[in-house]
Amino acid sequence: MADLVKGFHHGSLIVADTATALSFYQGVLGMALDENRPDLGYPGAWLKVGEQQIHLLEVPNPDPLQGRPVHGGLDRHLAFYLEDLNKLTSALDKAGVGYTLSRSGRRALFCRDPDQNALEFIELPGC
Repeated sequence: MADLVKGFHHGSLIVADTATALSFYQGVLGMALDENRPDLGYPGAWLKVGEQQIHLLEVPNPDPLQGRPVHGGLDRHLAFYLEDLNKLTSALDKAGVGYTLSRSGRRALFCRDPDQNALEFIELPGC
């Protein structure tokens, strides 16, 4: 059974407004839109992250947005890797997006998107 699951395809995030979310994911993080999203009966978008995807779902959010931990490492989160964390911090600073550094001592940080979804970014030089 160790080889039952072969990989990770996508993670879904609930957003209040697809256009606002795309401004963050495309405009700040530089993710590319996947134009192959079919009409699912509700607004949203698919974004490319290497061979994986993030699916943005514009549907009612059952989770509270208030009272979530400031540090995203203490909350549900998606983790991404990148080559240069300094480029990301510059983009986040320019966009006015707050973040916290990883408490593990790794070159990593946590931030939240406009809908309070927690995201982790880990520096892996040469990736």
